[in-house]
Amino acid sequence: MKDMFQRPLSDLRISVIDRCNFRCMYCMPEGSCLDFLPTDKLLSFDEFLRLVKLFVLLGVKKIRLTGGEPLLRTGLIPFIHQLREVEGIEDIALTTNGVLLSKYAEDLKEAGLMRVNVSLDTLSEEVFKKLNSKYFELSDVLKGIEAAAKVDLKIKVNMVVMKGVNDKEIVSMARYFKGTGHTVRFIEFMDVGNKNNWNLNKVVPKVDILRRIQEADMPFESVEDYSGDVAKRFRYVGSTEEFGIISSISDTFCGSCTRARISSDGKLYTCLFANNGLNLAPFIRGKASDEDILAKIQDIWNHRNDRYSEERALINSSEIQKIEMNYIGG
Repeated sequence: MKDMFQRPLSDLRISVIDRCNFRCMYCMPEGSCLDFLPTDKLLSFDEFLRLVKLFVLLGVKKIRLTGGEPLLRTGLIPFIHQLREVEGIEDIALTTNGVLLSKYAEDLKEAGLMRVNVSLDTLSEEVFKKLNSKYFELSDVLKGIEAAAKVDLKIKVNMVVMKGVNDKEIVSMARYFKGTGHTVRFIEFMDVGNKNNWNLNKVVPKVDILRRIQEADMPFESVEDYSGDVAKRFRYVGSTEEFGIISSISDTFCGSCTRARISSDGKLYTCLFANNGLNLAPFIRGKASDEDILAKIQDIWNHRNDRYSEERALINSSEIQKIEMNYIGG
């Protein structure tokens, strides 16, 4: 199944909860007014599982669980075990802020989780308190990464780079994780949602990130991308270790996007920067057959023509009311 730009559907991201125990500056900053969904509005894991099985019939092979903070959702680990049993799923991953990983890493691995993406934007306690959370410690995240590594979960560390906030740590972050086997991915600050005060002047572009690493005597070479990958990949010379850059602002990748997203209340979105989606909850909770729901999903994807990042320069981003990141997942 392909959209209007011949992009196949192969990845499904499921936001299992919109709540989070962090208040990251680039997602839902401290003091921002957010209306969280009541519990009865969240899809149950059985309802999510039904949707997953339908999406697999349409070509989905990879599942990523997001939030909010997904580890806050009761029942997540049994759900991962159910996902592992679905024929056709080749990869199950989780995006987390990491503070609960030390508690759940072993159970996650045993349930069938394969990979974790841990959000870590700084190695400075002071910056961590300003950028991510006043209520947790940087060491909580680092302990979570250690726990995930101990049970052999594959780890990627996601650093959102913001000029004047944490951009001076690009090199220190690369050095800290070089030799650990974990892949650091530097993410250009994106205009997701409406509450993060995004400004182009706060973006550190890919070319600048690469220059800083190169000048720090850490030579690298580019690695060939694989289909649907959002990150440009680079390998340290003389090593098998890589780092990546997600450059949605300066070097867009809309043309190779293969992702659909389901919000925690059951809405289907075809873009991270969307402002509306198809509400599947009434069909899942009503009497709609699998065939009816499949037809609706197919119709949405077949007519998909979004390419927001490529069109950003042609529109006024501040005038568009986009879905918040904690609602749709990263």
